[in-house]
Amino acid sequence: MKKVIIGLFFISLIFIFKTSQEDYVIPRDAIRFRVIANSNTIKDQYTKIKIKNDIEDLLRADLLTATSQNNAKNIIKNKLPEIENTLKNYQVSYNLNLGSNYFPEKKYHGLNYPAGNYESLVITLGSGAGENWWCVLYPPLCLIDTTELEKDEIEYKSFIQELFQKYL
Repeated sequence: MKKVIIGLFFISLIFIFKTSQEDYVIPRDAIRFRVIANSNTIKDQYTKIKIKNDIEDLLRADLLTATSQNNAKNIIKNKLPEIENTLKNYQVSYNLNLGSNYFPEKKYHGLNYPAGNYESLVITLGSGAGENWWCVLYPPLCLIDTTELEKDEIEYKSFIQELFQKYL
């Protein structure tokens, strides 16, 4: 009987740990960021990444201090003229949308990002027929350096959970 109780205890712990790790989702008050390439050509994909990097650099310092979704959205709104100037430097047609935008379901490092409409900054380049890049601006998940953490999935998940708890 003692072995059965101990066995059930460990199974319960595994179930709780597994569920909390794999089903953890970003907060509903998050602000996502998405850049959709014109096409899947090497040139268009390269342009998408260059623009993504420039916009992240433009927003990083201010968004790292954001205390709420509303505060983060106001920071982004105030930066829209600079974002547009950055996009004009690339001489590509674009559509810039800060508001509610649809995102398909995504699983990344065991974390679930459900499909739905989310508050977000979406930049569509040209016809928007290419692969996209996305992340979370608030909490500032894509603005911090997680290169080392991404090597170890469990450590990455724990780090992300800590950030969620900080910003909830």
